[in-house]
Amino acid sequence: MPELTPPSLEIEDHDGIISIKAGGIWLVQTLAARGCINGLLSQLTTVSPKAVSPSAVPAREVHWDLSAITRMDHLGAQFFWNFWGKRRPQHLLLGAGEDALFDRLHHLGDVHLPQPAKSRLAFFYAFGKGMFRFLEHVLGFIRLIGQLSLDMIRLLQNPLQGPWREVSAHVFHAGAQALGITALVGFLIGVVLSYLSSQQLRLFGADIYIVNILGMSIIRELGPLLAAILVAGRSGSAITAQLGVMRVTEELDAMLVMGIPHGFRLILPRVLALAVAMPLIVVWTDMMALTGGMLSAMNTLGLSPGFFIDTLPQVVKLPNLWLGEAKGVVFGMLIALTACHFGLRIEPNTTSLGQGTTASVVASITIVIIADAIFAILFKGVGI
Repeated sequence: MPELTPPSLEIEDHDGIISIKAGGIWLVQTLAARGCINGLLSQLTTVSPKAVSPSAVPAREVHWDLSAITRMDHLGAQFFWNFWGKRRPQHLLLGAGEDALFDRLHHLGDVHLPQPAKSRLAFFYAFGKGMFRFLEHVLGFIRLIGQLSLDMIRLLQNPLQGPWREVSAHVFHAGAQALGITALVGFLIGVVLSYLSSQQLRLFGADIYIVNILGMSIIRELGPLLAAILVAGRSGSAITAQLGVMRVTEELDAMLVMGIPHGFRLILPRVLALAVAMPLIVVWTDMMALTGGMLSAMNTLGLSPGFFIDTLPQVVKLPNLWLGEAKGVVFGMLIALTACHFGLRIEPNTTSLGQGTTASVVASITIVIIADAIFAILFKGVGI
């Protein structure tokens, strides 16, 4: 294959008139050579009329001669066209066939895609569309709860035929494997809460009330809520991703063809597993958070661990613990139902899988916070 002649520029200055003569082969193969375009631009920049300040020196006259170019494609023509500011210079000499290239670039530059007119009702249209999508999710969630109720009745009628192996596996994955992260976060939250509270209590000489603040806030509110948020981000996203992958690989369709119901084999085990695992995770998170708060109180206020342990049952009544456990059961079921709802709605493509997983986590955390607020209103007089 013969070697291609690289593009070249010859620049001459005669009595203030600049003559630029281009030669060689201006194809994509030659222009793609390392440093070729940068070198050509550096040559042209020194004589560009744009580089001359209009207020200082008037722009000099430039004559372009492209007739010596052996071959030129659209990339070569685009190089000159961009440098000219997307219009032909006044003095231009072209070779055979080059005029058509620049005419095509000129017409392409004048193409303007029509922009869709903005409707004055666009806001109401978007709002209505969002409301319909929200109602669709609500109806789908209600249907899912109804199907779960029917599956629970079936399980109670034939408990030996229940998916206990799946339940056990999900209890391990959603519960046992989440102990590490919940212990770490709970311990740190207890340390931070105890440290900040002790700073304020010390001002009023109420050091011993640190036990009341930590006990009530952690056992009644922070422990269940913190555990639910961590499980929603960890196990809820995993459930949605599992069901989404089954949708992408058409396993869900295969189960329906074989007569295996989704609710009894996929949704019910996950809901039962999180309903069993969440109260245990809540107790574990409470213990770690109280341990962190006790150690911080011992360091900042000088309260002994024995005093903390003896005082805690006296200031925190037992109904607060049962309320926290009830929250754990409800939160676990809501997280599992939400994750399954979004998992079953995923379309067979990777984009929908990522969007569905993200929406599942956000919706789970939002629903958990709403449920916690409802608990606070309904049981405001319990354990106080």
